[in-house]
Amino acid sequence: MRIFLAGAAGVIGRRATKLLIAHGHQVIGLARRPSPLLEELGAQVTVGDVYDRAALAEAVRAARPDVVMHQLTDLRDGDRAANARIREQGTINLVEAALDAGVQRIIAQSICWVYEPGITPASEDIQLDLESSGTRLDTVSAVATLEANVQEAAEWVILRYGMLYGPDTWYTVDGLMAQLAHRGELPATADVTSFLHIDDAATAAVASLDWPTGTVNICDDEPASGYDWTPAFCKAVGAPKPSISDTPRTPWARGADNHYAREELGWTPQWPSWRTGFAT
Repeated sequence: MRIFLAGAAGVIGRRATKLLIAHGHQVIGLARRPSPLLEELGAQVTVGDVYDRAALAEAVRAARPDVVMHQLTDLRDGDRAANARIREQGTINLVEAALDAGVQRIIAQSICWVYEPGITPASEDIQLDLESSGTRLDTVSAVATLEANVQEAAEWVILRYGMLYGPDTWYTVDGLMAQLAHRGELPATADVTSFLHIDDAATAAVASLDWPTGTVNICDDEPASGYDWTPAFCKAVGAPKPSISDTPRTPWARGADNHYAREELGWTPQWPSWRTGFAT
């Protein structure tokens, strides 16, 4: 198939591009600037800005894609407002361009920590936490906008990724979270997180080309409280042992359930637990 991959030069996009081409697909990658790496992988690179609606529409029309894949993020400086903007306005522009070009299928990345409060890890049928407030509501609202727009396509798959770790992410030896850990600013808490290795995010994106329309939690098999994962992460990045917080678990910090992806869709993470992932 011909895949128009928005965010092709990003952390997931680069890995997905390599896998897509290895599987025989043609990739037309949208990137902010020229990318010799993508070209070396065999992709056709389209330089453009997702906020330039007219140019984006023309780029998608010229690509004549069978599928548009949305892997856009803006987290380079830890700016959550910028990332919310790309989820909202960037997605609106990309979906509009895809539909105008007659594209039937859109695949988009989302996140799995936007569910409403609960006790157990959340499955895909749990509602989004639109009753929250403050910066939490900003994040959930941006995700809700992204997902609602993607669902305008005739066929769509929304990949609700877990917390990404591994090379080029915040959770690596020189990443943002490691810096916090070294400064003693990453306490172990009761909050539960579902992690996802960056390579598993890419394999799920490729596998989703054949999945039925729907929303899918893409995370590892072991949701974990901060009491478990934070000490392991600190050890892995050579940081001091974390302090321990006795604050009760944040109600929405419940993790996510990957049963549907594993049992119904046949997706198996290469890194089924953050335990081995962090250690490696």
